[in-house]
Amino acid sequence: MTIQVHHLNNSRSQRILWLLEEIGVPYEIVKYQRGTPVPLAPPELKKVHPLGKSPVLTDNGKTIAESGAEVEYLIDTYGKGRFKPKAGTDDYWRYIEWIHYAEGSAMLPLLLALYTGMLGDAAAALKPRVDSEIANHLSYMEAGIKGRNFFVGNDLTGADIQLLFVCEAAGARLEPYPELVKYRARMHARPAYKRGIEKGGEYQLMSR
Repeated sequence: MTIQVHHLNNSRSQRILWLLEEIGVPYEIVKYQRGTPVPLAPPELKKVHPLGKSPVLTDNGKTIAESGAEVEYLIDTYGKGRFKPKAGTDDYWRYIEWIHYAEGSAMLPLLLALYTGMLGDAAAALKPRVDSEIANHLSYMEAGIKGRNFFVGNDLTGADIQLLFVCEAAGARLEPYPELVKYRARMHARPAYKRGIEKGGEYQLMSR
């Protein structure tokens, strides 16, 4: 049975398409579009998973939600030893930290910036704190990538699959961090990344 990716436009789902292209295994995309004017996921996704979120991966009778879990599943199942350091090494534990950091810490202030931006003046008191936290995390990532091509080791890993989305979600906020800007450009130049965009469709999180 072919892997299916339940793919929502402008979402973390693009991570999974990119990784599948890097791995080189066949897959099928089931596409969903956000609503307008509020860009929420359509209710049809609840038929796939109770949370109604994307991405959701189905493979060999398994249904897996959460992009981080999907990244780990695909690497462990189809990666053939690639895309993660050897278990128990120092690089492995750095990899585990980064892969969980992306959603566990880094994305929260960026999401808060999105939601408080919708509230306008009503959220003005929160804005300095949110901006400070975003700067804190981007500075941390800037230091983590400085002098490196990838966040862990000498090759692409699942940590990069997770962390690039943070760089994309940051948009213009990334500009004061030259190492992250160069990193984002390197990842966008990868042929597998480009194929994932071609198959997944327009991706407005990409910074221009």
